[in-house]
Amino acid sequence: MDLSYYPGCTLKTKARGLEDAAVATMAVLGVNLVEIPRWNCCGAVYSLADDDLVHHLAPVRNLIRAHEQGADKISTSCSFCYNTLKRANQLVQRDEVKRRTLNDFMEEEKDYHGEVAVVHLLEVLRDDIGWDNISAKVKVPLHDLRVAPYYGCTLLRPQEIAIDRMERPTILHQLLEAIGAEAVDFPFSTECCGSFQIISNPDSVTQRAWDILSSALRRGAEALVLTCPLCYFNLGQRQEELKQKYSDFPGLPIFYFSQLLALALALDSKVCHLELNYVDPLPLLVSKKILV
Repeated sequence: MDLSYYPGCTLKTKARGLEDAAVATMAVLGVNLVEIPRWNCCGAVYSLADDDLVHHLAPVRNLIRAHEQGADKISTSCSFCYNTLKRANQLVQRDEVKRRTLNDFMEEEKDYHGEVAVVHLLEVLRDDIGWDNISAKVKVPLHDLRVAPYYGCTLLRPQEIAIDRMERPTILHQLLEAIGAEAVDFPFSTECCGSFQIISNPDSVTQRAWDILSSALRRGAEALVLTCPLCYFNLGQRQEELKQKYSDFPGLPIFYFSQLLALALALDSKVCHLELNYVDPLPLLVSKKILV
């Protein structure tokens, strides 16, 4: 099955582990991710200002690229990109006046009316492939690996674009169970990581990282799994500072969901780019006999 795919900017640089593992695992599962041509940055954040239509041009242009491909669905693995594309798509679909204005702005583009559905790759795994089919493909079950699923904000908020229940999501739990890992519940799984406050108020993000990571550790987690490159940065990059501030903090490896899936499918670990992980996961993976 061919599926139109939007990579986003960060997945070509610091989050290559998310993208390369996603493309490789989806191929094993029978889905060919077809990158849309001439894509641009999605804008990163959906603008909430009612009269700020110019900031919706970037995500809508990407939807036009998918429509030009003949696609009726576009997927992405970055939760920030998902949130921005999905909400811009809903704006076009629901507001005729703003849709007309956006199309007028892009006079050299084909008019777009919301013909393309936006999905996250986790939805594709759940709804199109199915957990049982994924389990059947697993070659290295991640037995004895206790992983805390961290959802953050942008997959679940606002409610109209959420890929799962806002308060008690289970989609990452179900993926972990399908690949043999143990999902560890913890109360901060849907809390914000601090997002772009890392620029203006890094101390608050460090405290937020401590709240999230220490909560997962207290519940017995040996690693964290997530979908968002910004969450990955905030929760990973701050750990050296946390080790200096809290002498008993051991650090917590963080994985993208696609990395764990790739390891369970016995793909070459090079597609995971584990060398880019802020906390070295190799000692944990070797101790669990996931890697040798």
